[in-house]
Amino acid sequence: CAGNGICKCRVCECFPNFTGSACDCSLDTFPCMASNGQICNGRGTCECGTCNCTDPKFQGPTCEMCQTCLGVCAEHKDCVQCRAFDKGEKKEMCSQECMHFNMTRVESRDKLPQPGQPDPLSHCKEKDVDDCWFYFTYSVNSNGEANVHVVE
Repeated sequence: CAGNGICKCRVCECFPNFTGSACDCSLDTFPCMASNGQICNGRGTCECGTCNCTDPKFQGPTCEMCQTCLGVCAEHKDCVQCRAFDKGEKKEMCSQECMHFNMTRVESRDKLPQPGQPDPLSHCKEKDVDDCWFYFTYSVNSNGEANVHVVE
């Protein structure tokens, strides 16, 4: 019974908050809670503690990642710039406002993570304060941790 119930006469009797023939379906909606406080970002249903995204543009553990939406790159541009290059609009506030992601530096664009990995991934090309291009990827893993890879 997946440790979530008691087997009686070959039938699982589930503890509260669990259901299914093997008590392997959690009724807890907390893992489906998006950062805006909505279940599955209002774009999916929470089934067994996992979001089933009903809007095909959105994916990820809480239906918050949208590859085709504008915004992921622009939203994180200033924080990536100050964390990676110590410049940009958020330079003075970097340690207060820009610590919400793990950052990894890579040598070149071909070392950036590529599509096909399990986590939704956005490839970004943005201009910095000196009018130079810089490249980074932004992804969120199943634990809700944001990961940025930036080209040195």
